[in-house]
Amino acid sequence: MKEVATLCFRFAVSVAIIAAPLRAQSGSPIPPAANPVFREVIDETGRTVRVPQPVRRIVSLAPSLTETIYTLGLQDRLVGDTDYCDYPLDAQKKTKVGGAINPSLEQIAALHPDLVLITKSLNRLETVHSLDTLGISSYATDPHTVDEIISSSKKLADVLGAPEAGDLIAADMQRRLADLQHRIGALPPKRVLFAVWTEPLISIGKDTFIADAMRRAGAVSIVDSSLNWPHVNLEEVARLQPDFLVFATSHSESVPPQLDALARLPGWQILDAVRNRRYVVMSDAVNRPAPRIVSAIEDLARQLHPEAFVEKPAGSKEILEKEHPTSPHGFSSRGFLVADSSQIDTMSRGAYLCAH
Repeated sequence: MKEVATLCFRFAVSVAIIAAPLRAQSGSPIPPAANPVFREVIDETGRTVRVPQPVRRIVSLAPSLTETIYTLGLQDRLVGDTDYCDYPLDAQKKTKVGGAINPSLEQIAALHPDLVLITKSLNRLETVHSLDTLGISSYATDPHTVDEIISSSKKLADVLGAPEAGDLIAADMQRRLADLQHRIGALPPKRVLFAVWTEPLISIGKDTFIADAMRRAGAVSIVDSSLNWPHVNLEEVARLQPDFLVFATSHSESVPPQLDALARLPGWQILDAVRNRRYVVMSDAVNRPAPRIVSAIEDLARQLHPEAFVEKPAGSKEILEKEHPTSPHGFSSRGFLVADSSQIDTMSRGAYLCAH
């Protein structure tokens, strides 16, 4: 009993010695860790998302979202993106987290993002659920038209804490599209086949944002399908005979070599556009629902409707008539016949072709 009492005494002393400094420290209370601040937003799929504030670290799981981040000037917050995020060139230097379909969740978590950006048309719902399990917030976009691309970019800017940048980008896109409509709105649209792939032949559906971009550029797709990426019968294309074949590539300044071989593919020679080499090669920015799509629309419009972008020469009919009003008989006050508008348009088109 005496030994037990001695052991109990020693234990009590030890506890007192250990507790003393703890009591001394408790005299200066430790400030509690600041509670993180969240903002609840509704993403474009209807999900309620708790977004940490401020958003300092972003991972993008779609090339279009990476482009939008750069357009908004928020690239310093982008800590990771996918293997296919290649524009602008600086995006290729960001830490890669794999593909959009199967990103590395381990790599994403290691980057400690405040927010992961996804798009419904490209990323999988399983990825969203996995991020939720890891406690990582994700925000989804889902634009289907050019107008929705504009509004989507504006919403994203607000979610990321840069509403002013979003307003500026949206206003610039709308202004350029309005100017384009002013130039080509009265012109009849060109009938085109947008070729996503040639073997097998795959085009775009009428409800895609690419089809809407075509319409904005003064073109209408001959493919009337509710599918997003329909397989197309070449005989049906031959029956419809499009004015132009449209291809998108990352190097739109030159005709891809495969187009030279297009006429040698089975069946393609029956298309007038192939026999007459009526090809339009445009920027692959048209494939991405990001602000750069407006540049692609402008580029396509210039190729399909060059006459709308030719500045009238100093001797155009309007200027001559203003300086030298014509008489009722069609002669100017100096007795010289004024060239008719069809001749001027022909000269203008020739000047345009020579300039390019």
